[in-house]
Amino acid sequence: MAAALGGLGLLQGRVRLAAAAAATSSLSRPGRRALVRGGAAALPSAGRSYGSEAKEEEELRVRYLDDEHKGIVVLGLNRSHAKNALNKNLLKMMSKAVDALKSDKKVRTVIFRSEVPGIFCAGADLKERAKMHSSEVSSFVSKARATINEMGGTQRLPRTIGVSLAKELIFSARVVDGEEAKSIGLISHVVEQNEAGDAAYRRALALAREFLPQGPLAMRVAKLAINQGMEVDLVTGLAIEEACYAQTIPTKDRIEGLLAFKEKRPPRYKGE
Repeated sequence: MAAALGGLGLLQGRVRLAAAAAATSSLSRPGRRALVRGGAAALPSAGRSYGSEAKEEEELRVRYLDDEHKGIVVLGLNRSHAKNALNKNLLKMMSKAVDALKSDKKVRTVIFRSEVPGIFCAGADLKERAKMHSSEVSSFVSKARATINEMGGTQRLPRTIGVSLAKELIFSARVVDGEEAKSIGLISHVVEQNEAGDAAYRRALALAREFLPQGPLAMRVAKLAINQGMEVDLVTGLAIEEACYAQTIPTKDRIEGLLAFKEKRPPRYKGE
């Protein structure tokens, strides 16, 4: 079964993250299902990589898409020999990539996926972990948590599927199939696998294309209002919503949206 698990997140309140592990597992054959959670993916192409260590394979592939996909950036995990397990080097590359994307105003949507058939991410690189001094472990875990939190931390599971069910899954370490994952709200879409084994990736890319025409400023504050509003009571959440909307009032994009509606044409947002 191919899995594309992740979620839409916010990189410091600006860039939308369409996280998609467009991976194919040992069961990924035509007719099997692929899972997508609000994600997207990319077209194969040569790309840039971040990291000081030169290796035979780029452990993190960074691709900036063009043409109708312009504004979409794909981060692809590519440690095939280690099933994409997170080691110090890969974590450093991910952190640098995310930091670079946060300040790139041309980036509209970020897609997180696997480049390795049959796996998304095996978790931490336990072989490397076993060689670490105890003082290194704490630092590594903190760095990993900070990086992952840029795309949505582990504390969001209970908020997504409820405390009781989150405890059940965590305590039992049970693997759920696509239908169950969708039924409990863990993923957004379940699609039939294709011949290429990238059905989740293609569905995610289609979702990313839907985001591109929308106003970047409005999307940013909407995301902020949703994320922060979920952590507080309703009254406070409504106040956050009002404050977020107020940020869009003096913008050129808001005026453009009104004009486009009046003139019955697609809006041309510039993020201003």
